[in-house]
Amino acid sequence: MAEGPSSAATDLRLRRNRSVAFVIAFLIFVFDQATKWVVTYPLSLMAQPDRAIKITSFFDLRWVENRGVSLGLLSAGSEMGRWLLVGMTALIASLVAFWLWREKSRDDSTALALILGGAIGNIVDRVRYGYVVDFADLHIGEWRPFLVFNVADAAITIGVLLLLVRALLMRDGKAKKKEV
Repeated sequence: MAEGPSSAATDLRLRRNRSVAFVIAFLIFVFDQATKWVVTYPLSLMAQPDRAIKITSFFDLRWVENRGVSLGLLSAGSEMGRWLLVGMTALIASLVAFWLWREKSRDDSTALALILGGAIGNIVDRVRYGYVVDFADLHIGEWRPFLVFNVADAAITIGVLLLLVRALLMRDGKAKKKEV
C-alpha cells in the first residue's frame, strides 16, 4: 500500500522535530560542561575563600560537590554507590532518549531534550569526578529557596515542569495535543 503525500510530510516533520530535539540536548550538554569548566578551571572556584564568589546581592558562584541526586537524595558514599548512581542515571537517560525518539509532539520533544541534555551533563561529571559540580547559588539575603545547582539541573527541572504542565493541561482537555 503506497503512502500518501501527507504521510511523507508527517514523516519529514517528525524527523525534523527529532533532529532539532537531539541538537537541543547536545547544546544543553555543551553549555553545561562549558560553565562547569569555567568555574572549575579559569575561576578556580574551589580554591576561592569560602569556595564562593559574590556576583550580585542575590546570586553567588558557590562550589558544591554534589555526590547525590536531586535534593541530595541517594548520596553515593562509596565507589560502588557512585557507579550505581551512574548506572541508574544512565538507564533513565536512555529511557528518555528512547521516549524522545518516539515522541510526536514538538513541545514534548523539546522538554525531553532539556532533560536528556542535562542528564548527560551530570552523568559525565559523576564519571569524571565522582560528583556533580554545582555552582549557581540564588538567594534572598541569607534565605536560599533553592539548593546550589548547575545548568544541567536547571534544564532537567524546566523539562520536567514543561512535561507536567502539558500533561495536566491535556488531561483536563484544556489544550489539544499538538503533533508535529
